[in-house]
Amino acid sequence: MAQPIDLYYWPTPNGWKISIALEEMGLPYNLHLVDIGAGAQFEPDFLKIAPNNRMPAIVDPDGPDGAPISLFESGAILQYLARKTGKFYGSNAREQAAVEQWLMWQMGGVGPMAGQAHHFLKYAPAMDPPHDLPYAKDRYRNEVSRLYRVLDTQLADNEFVAGDFYSIADMAIWPWARLWEGQQQDLSDKPNLKRWLEQLEARDAVKTGFKLAKDQRSKLEDDKEAQKLLFKQKG
Repeated sequence: MAQPIDLYYWPTPNGWKISIALEEMGLPYNLHLVDIGAGAQFEPDFLKIAPNNRMPAIVDPDGPDGAPISLFESGAILQYLARKTGKFYGSNAREQAAVEQWLMWQMGGVGPMAGQAHHFLKYAPAMDPPHDLPYAKDRYRNEVSRLYRVLDTQLADNEFVAGDFYSIADMAIWPWARLWEGQQQDLSDKPNLKRWLEQLEARDAVKTGFKLAKDQRSKLEDDKEAQKLLFKQKG
């Protein structure tokens, strides 16, 4: 029996990617909460695993050649787990290329742009003092809208993001796209994206992965100390 993977996690979109993947792949894991609002991501022991002081991260005691391996960066973790299990990465080189293409699209586009939309639409106006910046709000709201139009178009002809098969690309994009309301998006003109969001949300493993430690998730708009840690404000 495989040894459990150590998952260093907090309930955020990037964290959900990995909790969902572990559940989908049926891999056992031990949960280690990294409270980013309390600064746990800066602890020396965590930085040995994730030197970029971001979660998620994993330690797999059954790594390549049987030796332990630690990994940070959610996209790299997804690729590693898919290769390890032979699941959710496509069945041939063409499908794998499609998965990697859309995974990189999420890592380079949806994640950063949606993250900035959350920041300027929700968090910056709630800071002390408030930072209500119309240009930044419009810039990131509009870019997220553009990206979701790209995704809706892709899903018009494909059941899942990379084709007719469910993959780690879907697992990477869903946690960000499901927060469309907080990004001030409109899905009324994106029926394919709406269908896909609901389809994934109905999966048992997605439900379980999304619920992991969900009760620990706080409302960042109201937590001034967490804002200082996460947004590097001077105390």
